[in-house]
Amino acid sequence: MSLHLHKVTANIGARVSGVDLARPLDEETSSALREALNVHKALVFDDVHLDDEGQQAFVRHFGDVTTAHPTVAAVDGAPNVLPVDSEQGSANHWHTDVTFVLNPPQASTLRSITVPPYGGETLIASSAAAYRQLPEPLRALADTLWAEHTNDYDYAVPAEEIDEKRAAQRARFTSIKFRTVHPVVRVHPLTGERGLFIGGFAQRIVGLSVGESRRILDLLQSYVTRPENVLRHRWSQNQLVLFDNRITQHYAVDNYDRLPRLLHRVTAAGDVPVGVEGKESYSVEGDAAHYTSIAA
Repeated sequence: MSLHLHKVTANIGARVSGVDLARPLDEETSSALREALNVHKALVFDDVHLDDEGQQAFVRHFGDVTTAHPTVAAVDGAPNVLPVDSEQGSANHWHTDVTFVLNPPQASTLRSITVPPYGGETLIASSAAAYRQLPEPLRALADTLWAEHTNDYDYAVPAEEIDEKRAAQRARFTSIKFRTVHPVVRVHPLTGERGLFIGGFAQRIVGLSVGESRRILDLLQSYVTRPENVLRHRWSQNQLVLFDNRITQHYAVDNYDRLPRLLHRVTAAGDVPVGVEGKESYSVEGDAAHYTSIAA
C-alpha cells in the first residue's frame, strides 16, 4: 500500500495520494482510509476517475449506501446518487447532511462533475475542534442540551426570493415532514470525541423558546465556523471529497454567478446519535426507513 496523507489545516482535512479509487480497495487500504477519516474528518482525493457506480462502490467501504435523499429526487437511473446542482439552488448555509432524520448519514462524498471557472468552494468545519474551544461553563451547558432538527423551515432560500420554481422546490423538500431530537453534543461512536451536533436544521433547543434557542445555537455555531476550524476546498475536475458527517458541518459558497456547477453526492448510512449521558436521539415526526438503514 502506498497511501499517503498530507494535512491541509491543523484542525481538519488531509489530501490523500497513492490510492486509485477506481480499482477495488483491499482491506488494509480501506482500514487506513477509515482511520484517516477519524483523525482528519475530511479527505480530499485528486485525479479521481469514477462514475456513479464507482462512487457508490467506494462509499460501501464505510457502510451501507443510503438512497439519494428522503424527499429530493435522485440522478436519473441512480436512486442512491443526489445531484448537487446549481440549477436547483445553493445550500449556502452551514449544515450537517440530513440531521432531521433519526440516523443521519455517517459519511458523505461529493464528486466534481462540472466546476465553475471561479468560486463554488465547499467549506467543511470541524465540530470537534469547536467543542474543544468552548469555555468550560459553555461546554458544561452544551453537554446538557438537546435540539429539535427539522426540514420544515425556510431552507436556504429567503422568503423574498421565493418564486414559483422555488416554492415547488420547497414543497418537495418538505413533502415528508421530519422532526427529530438530537443531543447538542454528540459522542462519536468510533473515537469517543465530542462534537457540536447542530447546524442549519437545528431549529429549537428542547425546553426553550424559539428566541432563546436561536441565541444559544448562534453562540455555539460561532465556534464551529471559526476560520481556524474550516477547510475551504476549491473544486477542480475529477476530485472527490469525503467527510465525516457525524462531526463536521459544511457550506456551499454561492460566489460563482450561478454558472454551471454540479457535484454528485453519495452517503453512507449512519447510527443513531448518542449524547454525553449515553441517551440516544429520538424521532418526533417522520419515518425515514425508505431513505436509510441504521448502522450498527
